Amino acid sequence: MARLLVVDDEVQIRMLIRKYAEFGGYEVAEAENGMQAVAMCRKEHFDAIIMDIMMPELDGFSACREIRKSTDTPILMLSARGEEYDKINGFEFGADDYIVKPFSPRELMLRVEAILKRVTKRTEKPAPEKEIYRVQGLVADVTARIVTVDGRVVDMSPKEYDLLFYLMRNRNIAIPREKFIADVWGYDFYGGDRTLDTHIKLLRKSIAPYSDRIVTLRGVGYRFNDAP
Repeated sequence: MARLLVVDDEVQIRMLIRKYAEFGGYEVAEAENGMQAVAMCRKEHFDAIIMDIMMPELDGFSACREIRKSTDTPILMLSARGEEYDKINGFEFGADDYIVKPFSPRELMLRVEAILKRVTKRTEKPAPEKEIYRVQGLVADVTARIVTVDGRVVDMSPKEYDLLFYLMRNRNIAIPREKFIADVWGYDFYGGDRTLDTHIKLLRKSIAPYSDRIVTLRGVGYRFNDAP
């Protein structure tokens, strides 16, 4: 039975999510603010975290950043605001997904299920042989999950690593958006094209000065070039 941590200062929201989560077979724990969530994550294991952004004592962005220091547990952020700026903030702090209030509880549970499936598939894979890609000063060690830019280790979100490794494995190949999303997120992904674009934007920022290697193909998708 997967364990979920629901973090929201609104009791009604926590009750609603708990109702649908328990009906779906999940075990649910609750926290009413970010500070409490961080403390719980340091003591207990959770398979996924559903966390509101606007909370007292410690907001969701800050709580996400603190939790990421000790665990890669998937985090799905909830927010009453759907602007791209807020989504980018969430992804930069390490969130795996983002859903806007008011939300459909059914959609929320489907997104949690999709996240957990992707995590399970990743952990069930046998240990690969050493896999390293180099393009000038950009080095991606897939096996160790380490990326360096001109010798400096870059700290990225889990999805940024996945995107960069996928691009470098398929360098010099035009990758349609649909294939990109299907291969990296899975066919059960419930986000949209804007989620892909937002993550690509963050990835380009992380690997500067090699951001120009990721080329946008208008009307098609993306390509990673070996040469400038």
